Amino acid sequence: MVLTLVVPDEYSYVLAAVTSTFFVNTVHMFRTSKLRKASGIKYPNAYASDEQAKKDPAAYTFNCAQRAHNNYTENQTSLIGGALIAGLRYPVPAAVLAATWAAGRVVYLFGYTSSAGPSGRVAGGIFASLSDVVLKCMAAYTVYKMIV
Repeated sequence: MVLTLVVPDEYSYVLAAVTSTFFVNTVHMFRTSKLRKASGIKYPNAYASDEQAKKDPAAYTFNCAQRAHNNYTENQTSLIGGALIAGLRYPVPAAVLAATWAAGRVVYLFGYTSSAGPSGRVAGGIFASLSDVVLKCMAAYTVYKMIV
């Protein structure tokens, strides 16, 4: 069986939204590096120890940034896959959802590393999580429709 894949004209929006996630990763890297320097946590330590974080607010904030960045990279791959697949059938909604996810992850990062700490990540987390779930469902439906 031969499958010919034709992408919709609007698929470039999906590619643009997916590409934006690469730059959001760069924002995470810069934020985490800045907070690492401020905390004095040296490489190769990925995190400040619990003792350091309890004593030094800068070390605690660095840990929050590091966790936000790790969480971002844990979720970016499936988001990209979901957007690329869902975009084959629903390019504009997939692009909007991927862009919403990327924006939500920026809000998540800066909320998490604010004085609010972990509770500051909630607003960005809600937007990102909802976008991600809808994209995954759209991707699953897209694949289902290709199969049947």
